[in-house]
Amino acid sequence: MTALFGRSDQGWFDAQRAEFFPPERNVLSAHCTLFHHLPPSAADELKHRLTQATRAVRAPDVRIAGLMSLGRGVAYRLDAPGLAAIRHDLVDAFAGLLTPQDAGGWRPHVTIQNKVTPNVAKLLLDRLAKDFRPRPVELTGLATWWYRGGPWEALSRHMFA
Repeated sequence: MTALFGRSDQGWFDAQRAEFFPPERNVLSAHCTLFHHLPPSAADELKHRLTQATRAVRAPDVRIAGLMSLGRGVAYRLDAPGLAAIRHDLVDAFAGLLTPQDAGGWRPHVTIQNKVTPNVAKLLLDRLAKDFRPRPVELTGLATWWYRGGPWEALSRHMFA
């Protein structure tokens, strides 16, 4: 499950990813993951809950708050309390079905570089930090995906008002 961004912000994140991600590993659009894996048996309940969370609801405020070192990559850290509240409700609803990764803490971010050497990642982090300024990001909705060993397949989209 991921957050969906407005066209301009999605384009900017994708351009960052295209510039800095190793090309052979850049097989997805830039994204903010809310959950890595929920069982297919939860799909209908998840769709229902996401519809309730988004229909006729104004999108929560989100902003790029900083940069994150991933050790072997770099990400933009997001400040998204409203999105965190939605995720928290889903954690409660699906508690017994979550993987340890999804049940643990959540650090909202958009990865723009990964699977590089730590030195290369540090160089990019330092370069981006020189001109970094926090800024708002348009959140438009939430999406669920199937992962079947290749690029993701869209399952559902839930748009904010």
